[in-house]
Parts: sequence; structure tokens; C-alpha cells
Amino acid sequence: MIRQPELLAPAGSQTMLETALAFGADAVYAGQPRYSLRVRNNSFRDEVALGTGIEYAHSRGKLFYVVSNIFPHNSKLKTYLADMAPVVALKPDALIMADPGLIDMVRETWPEMPIHLSVQANTINYAAVRFWKKLGISRVILSRELSLDQVAEIRQECPDMELEVFVHGALCIAYSGRCLLSGYFNHRDPNQGACTNSCRWEYDAKPATVSPDGDVYLLEEKERPGSYLPIEEDEHGTYILNSKDLRAIEHVQRLTEIGIDSLKIEGRTKSPYYVARTCQTYHQAILDA
Repeated sequence: MIRQPELLAPAGSQTMLETALAFGADAVYAGQPRYSLRVRNNSFRDEVALGTGIEYAHSRGKLFYVVSNIFPHNSKLKTYLADMAPVVALKPDALIMADPGLIDMVRETWPEMPIHLSVQANTINYAAVRFWKKLGISRVILSRELSLDQVAEIRQECPDMELEVFVHGALCIAYSGRCLLSGYFNHRDPNQGACTNSCRWEYDAKPATVSPDGDVYLLEEKERPGSYLPIEEDEHGTYILNSKDLRAIEHVQRLTEIGIDSLKIEGRTKSPYYVARTCQTYHQAILDA
């Protein structure tokens, strides 16, 4: 009998958390702004809010994963363990992490705490999955750039590792989560949780011939008139703007057959309505698979 995968939903607030669980999610993920790459639209700002969320989820037989997937500079390293101690004491079901240094610190300080490897770590092959398993990681969230066949091969080569994949939400224009566009435009570093989603802004393309070798297109962002960004285009197209959002509803059955442990919905900054509709839809797809 094929085992149903977990449906994992975003929780940017207590209301989103409660909505996600009411509409079919088996687990939710949330984290403090300082360490979880979600500075804006995030109500889980301290251990009190996280504690309320964890207690609510556990009281309903659901799981709560705390996101701690920042790639920190030295200043945040110095405060990390002290800030996380009260969070770990709340007994979340796992920490979602990406930085090898932070993972090592957590393994040494709280060896019994399960760690899920974040999509930020860009895991795209089974050798990397095996590497992280040796370091005590209990689940790997695979990169969103993988095909279904590649995911299936990783599962075949790593039968004893929990695997999680994103099935719905935004796609980055670089390796998952490592975009530099927001930092380039307005000095808001995505890798510190301050992404302004510059890939989603409205742009005008203005052709400008600069040499006999070809054309260069200048992008002008709607709210920044007169500020031009040169974009070179070749026979394969341009690459700086965001791709279409991920929507894998039609692939839920295949992912279930592959043996993926968790299907994840992106969107901690979205609305309760968004999480209700996506959870309801994917929950039904899992039941039908």
C-alpha cells in the first residue's frame, strides 16, 4: 500500500496556522524573523508566539517545524544559541536549517533535536543526500530545480532518508533562495530574510542598440523611472526575471508513488485565504492519489 505524504503548509501568523490545519495540512512551518528568512509579514517574532503555535498544533495531533535557515554573518552566530535555547525548549518537531556551521552548533548543543535540511542548501543529487545523512540530518528538502525523474532517482538511491519537495509557490531565479536581485536593486539581502521580490516588479523593456554585435534591452522598473538596468539577451532568452510559479497539483500522484515523505506549500507571507485554498486543494489531491 502506498503511504500518503505529509502536507506541509506555511504559517506566517497564528491565523494562517489555524487555517492551514483546518483545511487539511498535517504540519506547518514558521520561524522567527531574525533566523528564518521571513522578516516581513511574520507574526512569530518571539518564543511566546512560537509556543502558542506549537501548542496549538500538537493539541490537534499535528506537527510544527521551526525554520532557522538563515546563512548568518558572524554577528548572528554570536547570538544564535542563546536565542534558540527557549525555542528548542518548546519542543518543535524539527528545525529547518541550511548553514553547515549552524547545523554543527545545534548538533553539538541539542543532539536529540531533529534537523531538516532547508531548500536553501540546494540539494540536487543523491550523493549530497547521503552526505547530510551521515551528519545526522533526518530529512532533506530537495531543490525546486529538479525534475520528477531526478527526484525518483534520489529516492531510489536514498531509501532511508526522508525527502520533502515543494509542490506550490514561488520559484527563485537563481538556485533556490540564493537570489541576488533584491540586494542589487535596493540593498535588501534575500539571504538575510529581507527579499523584496524584485523579480515580481513591473518592468518596461526599452531596446537600445549599443554595438553592431547585437541589441541590449534596458529594463526600467515602474517605481524607479530613469533608472535603467541593462539586460543582455541571447538565443536562449533572458534570465533575470522570475519564472512562473510552481504548481505541481497534477504531479501529486507521481510524487506519492515515488515515495516522497512531505509535499510543501510555499508562502509564509501570503494570506490565510491563500493557505486555505492551497491546503484544501492539495489535501484532496493527496487523498485521490
